[in-house]
Amino acid sequence: SFTSPRCCNMDRHHYETFEKFGNNTFLIHLDNGRAFGRHSKDEPSILTPLAQCCRIRHSTWLRLRLLSLPKYRLSDVMRASLSNDPLHKVAPLLSENHLTALDRRLKTVLETVDRCLKRATEDGGRDGVLYHDIANLKDMITPAG
Repeated sequence: SFTSPRCCNMDRHHYETFEKFGNNTFLIHLDNGRAFGRHSKDEPSILTPLAQCCRIRHSTWLRLRLLSLPKYRLSDVMRASLSNDPLHKVAPLLSENHLTALDRRLKTVLETVDRCLKRATEDGGRDGVLYHDIANLKDMITPAG
């Protein structure tokens, strides 16, 4: 039989032990695939650090905006990527409801950043919100090979 500790995050940091072996047991780390949560319930507290600090890399903000455009919609990009998984035809990793939730959640993230930008603009500038990392990216990218 298995025993579960009560102190763990049951979504992602869950582990089991075999009681039968007493003190001579071992850990079994489990990932129950809940990283995307329930498609029907968004957890707004996840955005608290962003809403409070109002700080995001410019490159991240641009990428998120790109993924909100119809041509590059996050759900479509994710669906295409997941279609390459060997198990896709047997059991897709994400349901259509989860893919739709990605687009909805992305919209919420962008709205949070937009509120930060609006507040910062009213206070005299947006530089405090967007960390300008784009000029440094060319130094960090190295050619393959």
